[in-house]
Amino acid sequence: MRTINKIIIHCSATKEGNEISAATIDKWHKDRGWSGIGYHYVVLLNGNIEYGRPIDKSGAHVKNHNKGSIGICYIGGLDENMNPKDTRTSEQKESLLDLLKTLKRLNPEATIHGHNEFAAKACPCFNANEEYCNI
Repeated sequence: MRTINKIIIHCSATKEGNEISAATIDKWHKDRGWSGIGYHYVVLLNGNIEYGRPIDKSGAHVKNHNKGSIGICYIGGLDENMNPKDTRTSEQKESLLDLLKTLKRLNPEATIHGHNEFAAKACPCFNANEEYCNI
C-alpha cells in the first residue's frame, strides 16, 4: 500500500452546472496520452462520488506530488464566462467533506491541499487548505 501524505483537491475546469463523469475525464486523460484518469475520486454535481484511478496506484494530478497523494476532483470550477469560480453545489460540499474525513481517518498524517498550492492555477477555485484546516 502507498504511504499517503497529501490529499489534493481539484476541479474539472468545466462550466457551472455541466455534469460530466469520471468516464469522461478518463477519456480526456487518455486523449492526452495518460494511462487513464489521474484522479482517485470524482465528486458529481449531485454529490455522488465516482471512483477514478485505484487508490493503490499513484495518481496523475499534480506534477511531482503524485507518489504520496490522493487526488479528488469536483465537477465544475468555471462560471458561464469560463472564469474561475467555486461552483460546488451543497451536495458536492457535503460529499467532499465526508470523503475528506474518511480519508483523514485512514491517513491521519495526510494534509489537505488545493491544486493551486502546487501549480500556477486557480484550481480548485476555493481555499481548500483554509476550508478544511480542522479535519
